Amino acid sequence: NTIAQNINYIGNDETLTFPAQAQQFINDVLGNNTSLSPTDDDFILVNNIEERKQRLTENNLIFSSSFDYKKDKRDNIFDNDFSIFKFRVEIAGNLLQNISRISGKSKNANGNYEVFGVAFSQYVKTEVDYVKYFSQGGNNVLAFRSYFGIAIPYGNSNSIPFAESFFAGGPNDNRAWTAYNLGPGSSQTTNEFNEANLKIHLSAEQRFNMFGNLRGALFIDAGNIWNVLDNVEDDAATFGGLDSLKDIAIGSGFGLRYDFRFFVLRGDIGFKTYDPSQPEGSRWFKKYNFSNAVYNIGINYPF
Repeated sequence: NTIAQNINYIGNDETLTFPAQAQQFINDVLGNNTSLSPTDDDFILVNNIEERKQRLTENNLIFSSSFDYKKDKRDNIFDNDFSIFKFRVEIAGNLLQNISRISGKSKNANGNYEVFGVAFSQYVKTEVDYVKYFSQGGNNVLAFRSYFGIAIPYGNSNSIPFAESFFAGGPNDNRAWTAYNLGPGSSQTTNEFNEANLKIHLSAEQRFNMFGNLRGALFIDAGNIWNVLDNVEDDAATFGGLDSLKDIAIGSGFGLRYDFRFFVLRGDIGFKTYDPSQPEGSRWFKKYNFSNAVYNIGINYPF
């Protein structure tokens, strides 16, 4: 109501009825039918409200099966020289697709089969995660992590449900960006939740003892998310081959950790070292300062 009043969409003594007038106001703002422009803070706020509403109210039906494999070479919880390999594949919607086809079920206006009035999701999703620790004596450890994930929609779907998509940023990911704030690709989106169906992530962290139970760390995180083989057509957000690897974001920083024996309290400061959302030629170290840093609080190590 405050935004609508400020731009004279309604009078100062009026309020928008919910949901009809409120939704109409959102539609008018996002359709550029008001005095707000996409760069205005109020426009971005309205867009985030609509995005949040869509995320919270959208219907998804996921009927899937999965296979998980994990090989953990860690001897015990105090082992600092080990590796962990994890692989997961998930397939969704095939059974419902076959039942719908065999039973002669009709499709909806969008060409999709429905169950209980909801178009079910159909996709295949694969994730590979590898972590390696190198002990350097005492509490000094060099740790690496590599991750790759892809989810491909097909058949009854042309996109991946939000719950099964990938995001980037946050205290356990690229720590120079907040969660959901990185990507997709080089896009300069103002969305509150940025997600896609392809993800690459790499991390390296040097952990060292300071004094007592206080530990320090220096880290580099790299990666991004992209859309691929789905209904997104924005070139900046889609993965188009090896050339898209230039949009891998790089963050670096340092952290402090206090070991309580049964858990570790962690604080990391991440700096945007290479920001793919900036114009080419202006991506390195342009926001490498404390005012643009991201301050992360976490429990236990990021990987």
